[in-house]
Amino acid sequence: MKKTLFLDQYPIHSLTLMKEDARHKTMVQIVDYFKEKINAHPVAQFIAIFDHYAHTKSLNGEIMEGLKDVQNVIFCFGSAIPNTKIVAVRPRSIGICEFEDRFVIEFMEAPKEEIHAIMQLWTKALVD
Repeated sequence: MKKTLFLDQYPIHSLTLMKEDARHKTMVQIVDYFKEKINAHPVAQFIAIFDHYAHTKSLNGEIMEGLKDVQNVIFCFGSAIPNTKIVAVRPRSIGICEFEDRFVIEFMEAPKEEIHAIMQLWTKALVD
């Protein structure tokens, strides 16, 4: 996984998965994989799939060259609300971008290290 700072302030973790090396060959399979991981977790709650590509296309918005599909898997690990600030970083989202030859999977770093480690584990397991 690669960590970058998007707009100099948002820590983003990315994994590029070449389709030829991937166990999951379609967007649906990858989305279902993350849904299974979320549903199997004792605290995580699956919320929705957001079709980011269709939404942007319906607005005639700009879509980068070569991008075929974008889905966001939205979920929450929230088991407590210790302050009002915590709701600003929930729920979580894992973005899956499909190109002709690869998938790019990205998510913003979670404020709680153990939650971040789980999301990394789930994502890295796609290449094992």
